[in-house]
Amino acid sequence: MAPLGNLVRLLPLNINELPAHAALDSLLENTVTNHGSAGSSPSKTRKLGSSERPKRDSTASSQSERPNLITFVEEVLEQATIFVEDILPTTFKKRGLKDSAPAAAKVELLSRDITMAEIHDVPWINSSIPRNWSGNKGKKPAEAWFARRSRHANHSSEGTADLDEFDFGHISIRLRHDHSKHEQEYTPDVFDAFKVLDWDEQIKTATDRGSKIDNYNFLSMSIYEMCHRLPTILSNRVFPVLVVTARHGRESFIVVQIPVDIGNLTAAFYSNGHNLVGGDSSIKRKKPILGVYTSIERCQ
Repeated sequence: MAPLGNLVRLLPLNINELPAHAALDSLLENTVTNHGSAGSSPSKTRKLGSSERPKRDSTASSQSERPNLITFVEEVLEQATIFVEDILPTTFKKRGLKDSAPAAAKVELLSRDITMAEIHDVPWINSSIPRNWSGNKGKKPAEAWFARRSRHANHSSEGTADLDEFDFGHISIRLRHDHSKHEQEYTPDVFDAFKVLDWDEQIKTATDRGSKIDNYNFLSMSIYEMCHRLPTILSNRVFPVLVVTARHGRESFIVVQIPVDIGNLTAAFYSNGHNLVGGDSSIKRKKPILGVYTSIERCQ
């Protein structure tokens, strides 16, 4: 079985582990954030008191210490693809089928728990993009993964859609193009998808100069704060995520979301509390609880 990757994990990426971007060097003073426990469900997030908050070095790494942008994107795409194509089919347990109207196809449900021991064995340092655990006191949280898999007739008609529609067609099924903004439009409990920054200009410059990834095009990478409304007795959740998307040849595309710690980043809005004053509606001015999730969406 293919090994688990070190990037597409539930452990939030630190901003010092990301490719260079001017906004990443603009930090707030004395601001720290903890994203709670390792579950991907909002019910598993929690607030921290000041005595629990970890110390964090607020000095950004120099540009030379950051990973190369195209190498980073390629590694995220490779790890996500291996997970979907090799790890999911061989290690996930089938949990049954369900309807998913208006689609004609049924959805297969699968799940898998990745243990602390398995997470411990991930090649965190000995990978193309090294990561370390210095800010996490050596803790390696287990992960609970849930998958949905469906097979659709590849043509545009009632109850199904062709690949282009899933990619950038009808708003209700548009999965890759402007993924986060469209998720807000077709997911009722998402009240905001705040775009913190993107690397699209840098990716275009790099690819124009010949830096490409074999068989991939339409590369995109950005950071969003995905804001979910919960019932009134519960606090709203905000999930800061790094979003990487790409087309793979002409027959498939992939969307990867990885949690990222941006609590001391000036460009953020909800993660650093700027929303408490700057929100343009009452729901956006509420103090949320920060959560984490990781997801991979593959259409082929």
